[in-house]
Amino acid sequence: MNSSLFRHVLLSAATFLFFTVSCKPLHAAPQRISSTSVQKQLADLEASSGGHLGIAAINTANDKHIEYRAEERFSLWSTCKVMVVSTVLKKSENDHHLLQEKIMYRKEDLGYAPITEKHLADGMTVSELCAAAIMYSDNTAMNLLIRKLGGPKVVIAFARSIGDNTFQFYKLNPLSMSVIYPSNLRVRSTPAAMEKSLQKLALSNALGSAQRKQLLTWMKHNTTGDTRIRAGVPKAWTVADKTGSGDSYGVTNDIGIIWPPASAPIVIAIYFNTKNKKDTGHHDDVIAAATRILVHEFVPTKH
Repeated sequence: MNSSLFRHVLLSAATFLFFTVSCKPLHAAPQRISSTSVQKQLADLEASSGGHLGIAAINTANDKHIEYRAEERFSLWSTCKVMVVSTVLKKSENDHHLLQEKIMYRKEDLGYAPITEKHLADGMTVSELCAAAIMYSDNTAMNLLIRKLGGPKVVIAFARSIGDNTFQFYKLNPLSMSVIYPSNLRVRSTPAAMEKSLQKLALSNALGSAQRKQLLTWMKHNTTGDTRIRAGVPKAWTVADKTGSGDSYGVTNDIGIIWPPASAPIVIAIYFNTKNKKDTGHHDDVIAAATRILVHEFVPTKH
């Protein structure tokens, strides 16, 4: 996506702040699918990949749940940007000028910065930083947003406020926080907790309706997930997702919402790593294959 289109998406998304959407309420006790077939498929996929797979997924059409190592902790990497950006959006509900506030930064602030590096001279608004963090996984944008919020503790407090008691930042060096993420911060949670939080943020009332639609607009325009969840569903289906990738141990993550045609959405959180094998590659095919297994169980398809 070029710079012009990036700006167009931001302007289009901003207009959603004047509209509202309705969402299906969450149910307290989803039914968990204990199908030996789907569990075996996921176990076989994990074994063939030589890694460690964690999954939590819910079909909101009937509240059926599929879980695989869903309560084990995984490194979130950039999937946590959904929580950070949601914290900003929540704050914007009362601070109506927040998203348009201009943030200036220096070359020394840059880490992985596909978008922020282009705006050293003119800075970026908070809204543009949110879009860069979600759509391009820009780490510098992430750092600047956390700094603007007042630190990781504010994000943790927001997670707790929506009932997520698992999401956690771990400081690797408390004395050096000039670069917050990812070099000095480890973010961990479980697939089950991330799926539940994503469902609340995207489909319930954890965010105001306008802020929720804004988040989904950015996630639908994500540029980093074409070979992960999106690759596991038919082309005509709509997907809003956020990827996460580690620089070692094959960390390959994706969380997202899938809309099959004329059906309620499916929410998925998939986490993968090679555990004790210091693999530096990413395993997008594992995420796509896991998605296909889940989708076929929820909504049987020839895909």
